[in-house]
Amino acid sequence: MAEGRSFASASLPRHLLRGVAGFGALIGSVALIPVFGLVSLVLAPLGLLALRGCPTCWAIGLVQTVSLGRLRRQCADGRCELTRAPGARTAANVRTRQRAR
Repeated sequence: MAEGRSFASASLPRHLLRGVAGFGALIGSVALIPVFGLVSLVLAPLGLLALRGCPTCWAIGLVQTVSLGRLRRQCADGRCELTRAPGARTAANVRTRQRAR
């Protein structure tokens, strides 16, 4: 993927809401054909717009949204690595904090 290209949303609830709207519109466009005929296919482009292009793009954005601020890519000498961002919360850190309470 090109540097700077992101499908992530500002927040996880916002991304999930876009998913519900997008998948709902796609499913509705096909499911409503018996009721409204081919006119119901107007919902399909709206669903794709909500998903930012395709269901795969939405899924990639979901992973990016969840990992946003937790992972950092560093490249040196033609080799790239994913490392934890400074201050990123991990499951082990969260469990340790909960036990301390």
